[in-house]
Amino acid sequence: MAPSGAIVVWHYKTMMSPLTHWKHDMSHPVLQNLIRLALRTLTGLLLSTFVLAGVYLLFVYHYSYSKGESVGYVQKISYKGWVCKTWEGEQIRALAVMPTIPEKFLFTVRDDAVVDQINARIGQKVVLVYEQHKGLPDCFGDTQHFVVDVKPVPSE
Repeated sequence: MAPSGAIVVWHYKTMMSPLTHWKHDMSHPVLQNLIRLALRTLTGLLLSTFVLAGVYLLFVYHYSYSKGESVGYVQKISYKGWVCKTWEGEQIRALAVMPTIPEKFLFTVRDDAVVDQINARIGQKVVLVYEQHKGLPDCFGDTQHFVVDVKPVPSE
């Protein structure tokens, strides 16, 4: 108790309990270790996610799910996309029986040399050699079928 007439000065830290003081003090070693552990864990998780996504994309980009050929008339090919521009095309498949509805084969082309071959044969009957890649994001192409070669149709 202060003597009468004495000025009493209270400091804010003396009014707090030790537990409350510990909550507001960022220099406590336990709290520093917890924050450091949380940041390391978060950094490790983000880095692991990016590495795994990169390995997945490399795998599905370089290994095809299936390979095949499609015979028909290339109807159109266009360079489109907002951010990721890709060559997208459409082929009307040649059918053995004519009174049926034609089937469209949608495809993507990565190589400009293949695009030039397709443009040279637009409207002609051609064989498109393609690879199917499942699981690629839309930025790689609108379809799963990537044309890798164009061949003229053998004489019938």
